[in-house]
Amino acid sequence: MALVPKHIKQLSPYQAGKPIEEVRREFGLEKIVKLASNENPLGPSSKVILAVTNSLKNTHRYPDASGFSLRNRLANKFNLKLENVVLGAGSEGIMSVIMRTFLLPTDEIIAARNSFIGFRVLANSSGIHTNWVTMRDYRYDLNAMAKCINEYTKVIYLANPDNPTGTYFTKDEFDQFMKKVPDRVIVILDEAYFEFAMNKKDYPDSMYYRYDNVITLRTFSKAYGLAGFRIGYGFGHEDLIGNILKVKLPFEPSLPAQIAGLTALDDEVYLNYALKINNDGMEYITSSFKKIGYDFIESSTNFVTLILDSPLEAEILCSELLKRGVIVRHLKGFGWAECVRISIGTMDENKYFISILKKIILK
Repeated sequence: MALVPKHIKQLSPYQAGKPIEEVRREFGLEKIVKLASNENPLGPSSKVILAVTNSLKNTHRYPDASGFSLRNRLANKFNLKLENVVLGAGSEGIMSVIMRTFLLPTDEIIAARNSFIGFRVLANSSGIHTNWVTMRDYRYDLNAMAKCINEYTKVIYLANPDNPTGTYFTKDEFDQFMKKVPDRVIVILDEAYFEFAMNKKDYPDSMYYRYDNVITLRTFSKAYGLAGFRIGYGFGHEDLIGNILKVKLPFEPSLPAQIAGLTALDDEVYLNYALKINNDGMEYITSSFKKIGYDFIESSTNFVTLILDSPLEAEILCSELLKRGVIVRHLKGFGWAECVRISIGTMDENKYFISILKKIILK
């Protein structure tokens, strides 16, 4: 008797970027710069650290299962009702609950090939048939995705901006796409990098596009520097959110995570500073690429993706950088074998990366 379903046996474990300590052990290096996982290089704000530290004396108690304080704060911030908000262990945690809540074995999923690998893992592990649509010029091909909608389609996944390309689709493109989506189809709109793109004039902030069949996902992991806390949130019609709340784990996220999110929302000084650091770093790195002669994808996130001449060149570049203490992400696992993704770090980290990159090129 087969204990493990075929679609699970065929899965490959998610491979995250190498941890700093592993690189230190492997190469015996003192200075290591991690630019592989799109983390905020500043760390949590000092207010978050203080609030979480003070909350630790209460961690012998279970957290509020309803997450009332944080959900209420988010509802007020975005002019919603409490019933429109759900919390989770990062946006991936909520994605997982959405899949368990709404999908039947006969349903189908539509998603972009080579987009966020976390959703690919969830889709493949669900056993549900997924129509993977090829991206065009490193962007979502919404027209092609719309043509894949059929009577079995139940969930469509869109990341805007996308990871790992950093590109986004516009208001007009999104509106035209949604005209082709039946009300019975749920659109998961992953806005993990919303804060970095929100000032783009043609970016479709989903708070102004409140379709009843769209569930918006956002996270504290990126702009707010809380990746280690695993805290994300989602917005949607109260009927959708109400059913998600029936399925999600009752004491998730943890007490420290809820406190961290609640405090981070009120620290606009930190958020504005983090966005400035990212903008300055993006300008420095991309201008350096232009001087070197490297091709890259214009990004509206906290990372930028290089396009190399071949998969081998991309692999060699990552390896040579790693030997010198710079951790970046080869995108072979995403299906972009010719690409390398670089997270924006502090200016010191960015300059160190560029200095090492130039040494490798001149070697």
